[in-house]
Amino acid sequence: MKIAIDVTPWMPKPSGIGFYVSNLIQGLMRSQDSPDLELIYQPGLKKWLKGDFAFPDYLRAYSRLNLFPLPVRLSNLIIDFPFLFSNGLEACFQQADIVHGTNYTVFPTRKSRRVITIYDLTFIKYPEFTNSTVSAYTERLKKCLRWTDLILTISHSSKRDIVEYLKVDPDRVWVTHLASRYQVDQPIPEFSFPKPYILFVSTIEPRKNIRSLISAFEYLKRNYKIEHQLVLIGQKGWLYEPIFDQIARSPYQSEIQHLDYLPDAQVMQFYRNADVFVYPSHYEGFGMPVLEAMTLGAPVVTTNVSSLPEIAGDAALLIEPNAIEDLGEAILNVIRDRTLRENLIQKGKEQAKLYSWENTAQETLKAYRSIL
Repeated sequence: MKIAIDVTPWMPKPSGIGFYVSNLIQGLMRSQDSPDLELIYQPGLKKWLKGDFAFPDYLRAYSRLNLFPLPVRLSNLIIDFPFLFSNGLEACFQQADIVHGTNYTVFPTRKSRRVITIYDLTFIKYPEFTNSTVSAYTERLKKCLRWTDLILTISHSSKRDIVEYLKVDPDRVWVTHLASRYQVDQPIPEFSFPKPYILFVSTIEPRKNIRSLISAFEYLKRNYKIEHQLVLIGQKGWLYEPIFDQIARSPYQSEIQHLDYLPDAQVMQFYRNADVFVYPSHYEGFGMPVLEAMTLGAPVVTTNVSSLPEIAGDAALLIEPNAIEDLGEAILNVIRDRTLRENLIQKGKEQAKLYSWENTAQETLKAYRSIL
């Protein structure tokens, strides 16, 4: 079985889709029945215009690398006019049995079977949480689904959304859960922070509902005089300005810390030493930070929407996204009730053991075989 996989989203510091792609590739290669993998890479437009077709350094360790002749920016030409390109696509994908598009797109090959990964439908369900680039995904995705043989997604919640909003036959959608980059009980270097803290880790953007977390933190400071700081770890995404405006106006501004992209080792330390990890997101395809927090022994408070109850199981306190006082009280219960906190930590570690990249790879292989 020869599989051509798009590795273009894989970046030097992989996160999001790139993190999935890199771990899926490595999981497939470690599998006992590993398929023949062809890694397909599209250059950026600037490099393409300069005639620079070199592969990134972090991909050169892989021998089966293939350059796709068009840059990402021009991919829509293939999707909009498939009849002009379909004859030449087979050679681009090395006559693969399956072509796997990993970023909401798969090209219309004639002989190869076509698989697409759809992570979530934020841009359809909650367009107010996206920028113009992501909003444009909808039409492109609907066109790709005309020739897609199989859809992979990362939670049963996302599968339900795909079936409902894209009117797809549920038998065409396979769930392959993700996994943490960390291991349960992984050794972590010593770490000190001046005060106990409440932790959030993810991109700083509206969908993550950080403003409700800030309001809940202020509620706790005002009513219970907690000594904790609020630590937000994550790169700025889009529409982040109101979040930082709220921090600037907060009477507890000095107790709210934002840290940008940190190395994995430092993020591990923050997870392991947090009094509580809080993830009040409005919508997730999976909810990786919740799994990472449970893996590293942080008790979790999250929301009862989308995929989050599925991933957390009974190992977290679940609240409504916009119930600020309920969020505050849930946080307070965890930081003041030692028995509850320890119970959540132990349940979280057991829940985290259900997910591994080996499982992701095996489920993906089953999905591939189902269409051959």
